[in-house]
Amino acid sequence: NSAEVVTLDDYRNRYALYKSDPDLRQAHAAFPWVVTSDDHEVDNNYAGAIDQDGSPPEKFLLRRAAAYQAYYEHMPLRVSSMSRGPNMRLYRRLTYGSLAEFSVLDTRQYRTDQPCGDGHKERCPEAFDPRATLLGSEQERWLLRGLDKSRARWNVLAQQVMMSQTIEVAGDAKKYGMDNWNGYVAARARLLGFMQKRQPSNPVVLTGDIHSNWVCDLKANFDAPESETVATEFVGTSISSGGDGNNNPAEASRRLAANPHVRFFNGQRGYVRCTLLPESWLSDYRVVEAVSHPNAPIITRASFVVENSKPGAHIA
Repeated sequence: NSAEVVTLDDYRNRYALYKSDPDLRQAHAAFPWVVTSDDHEVDNNYAGAIDQDGSPPEKFLLRRAAAYQAYYEHMPLRVSSMSRGPNMRLYRRLTYGSLAEFSVLDTRQYRTDQPCGDGHKERCPEAFDPRATLLGSEQERWLLRGLDKSRARWNVLAQQVMMSQTIEVAGDAKKYGMDNWNGYVAARARLLGFMQKRQPSNPVVLTGDIHSNWVCDLKANFDAPESETVATEFVGTSISSGGDGNNNPAEASRRLAANPHVRFFNGQRGYVRCTLLPESWLSDYRVVEAVSHPNAPIITRASFVVENSKPGAHIA
């Protein structure tokens, strides 16, 4: 395998390597899957037709086309998601009776470029630009219409990058991640403002990307901690990326102190197991001490519950 995959053969070879893992094969055989991609299925932190190496868009779109084709070939997707050149319809909606409706989002293909030069830094005026978007106008309208029409008890947004505001305090500076919703303040405000006004039943956001575990209350105004909580976000860690990870209570305390709407933080590897009932949602944060040891035991580090019609998470 090459150091970085670029061509269709490269991407196919990388998927073949991953699918040689017997545990992954057994997981695919045992459960139904609803999948969506993020940046590393193509290139780190790509935004629409823009990569992070300064390549001409027409060159990068050839790479994106190869990545999307290999993704469709190797992942459980419907024919409606078949790639067509550099385009692929990944956002879609699935229902589970009257219990849950899942809006699976794509925050890569249609987004504008990360503001302020990307990275973690203080926000510049670009981060507040109302024209900046993660979803693109068509997908955003599709999402809001679906939330407005849904009659499901739980309305789940399955998406890529962290929606909650998170601040990293460095001396007198407050730094934000420009690749996630922190860099698209107006777009996030539109979505959360819609939830506050239209009140779809029990919105819950499921997120990945950041290689750590978080539980967050999504606020109408993150800069006013007493403002209304309009939804709940559960962020799942990586399975193995980043090595063994760690459980650092001091780091967790620091992050929670800087972000009063954050209920939980943990840096270990694992997954989040969610149990949905009509009157409650339970999320169990399952972690291992070390992914470098195949027989390492798995434990539930923390459990949080959301009650019907009461947005916000509480320790179970």
